[in-house]
Amino acid sequence: MLVNIVLLLLGLILLVKGSNLFVKAASTIAKKFGVSEFIIGLTLIAIGTSLPELISAIFASVKRESGLIMGNIIGANITNISLIIGIAAVIAVLKTKKHMLERDGYFLLFSVIILFIAIIDGKISGLEGVFFVTLYIAYTFFLFEKKPELKRDLNFRDFITYFYKFQYITTIRSKLLSNFKKDHITSKEKRQALMLFEAGVFKDIIIIIFSGVLVIIGAEYLVNNAVFFANILDVPETIMGIFIAIGTTMPELSVAIAASRKNLGNIIIGNAIGSCLTNIFLILGISALIFPITVTKLTLWYIVPFLAFLSILLIITTKSDWEIRKREGILFIVLYALFLLFILHGAVS
Repeated sequence: MLVNIVLLLLGLILLVKGSNLFVKAASTIAKKFGVSEFIIGLTLIAIGTSLPELISAIFASVKRESGLIMGNIIGANITNISLIIGIAAVIAVLKTKKHMLERDGYFLLFSVIILFIAIIDGKISGLEGVFFVTLYIAYTFFLFEKKPELKRDLNFRDFITYFYKFQYITTIRSKLLSNFKKDHITSKEKRQALMLFEAGVFKDIIIIIFSGVLVIIGAEYLVNNAVFFANILDVPETIMGIFIAIGTTMPELSVAIAASRKNLGNIIIGNAIGSCLTNIFLILGISALIFPITVTKLTLWYIVPFLAFLSILLIITTKSDWEIRKREGILFIVLYALFLLFILHGAVS
């Protein structure tokens, strides 16, 4: 038993430390390529901070531990929206922007609705997994779309049009063609490559690879011992996954605390929303592709609806003067505590 506790904690530590290293290296590379802070928060850092959930979900999928996957993923999203944004808002007021709500906030709510529709039959199939991953890829490319003729920021309605008209395929094709059209390396490109080398990009890439190894080892320890404790304590794996999510979301929490001290509200909310979208569409999608995910009634009728409630509350609070204040942060933290008490009660009874 003691050995399993040590291995579980070691798995969490390796996941968190490996993810932190990944986030730092990935964001450094992105900044060197001129990517904006908000896009970094919504994509690179979101994927990086979701690495613990991604790798552990892949290991759990191979072992066909659906309860652990759903508990960890949905639990992580609930933690992101309530606990992490709540703590950040208590530290400092989180200022937001209108286009963040009209694009990313509504897409977050849309993702939860799509998730509920997908699991209403008690599972997420491989075909639904393909749809989830496709949505994630399309949305990622949509973030980089710019249409000056509209004279406004792109919103959620624009994404729906972008998606059902398969415009993301055109975007991907144009990006690929723009690279293949270059049949030789110009002196300017050589200078840019040299500058990147001098800026330490290759060092950052090595760090990313090293951190990835740490995350994989950590996930192996985490999944194996989480299943062990779920069995020995006779606790549903979904509930075990929710409590493990407290540990796997530590990268998001550390990013949020650091950003809140620098008054970077956009980074915090962008990272939280981006992590939630990554968890639902990319991680659940990949997991379902490996093996269909079965869903318990607890997840369907209680946990996912609570996530929907939090998503709506986030939109409402964001709309209020375009900032999330201390009292709203406290509200999010209290709701998270009540959620954990409800889950604990369900585990004991």
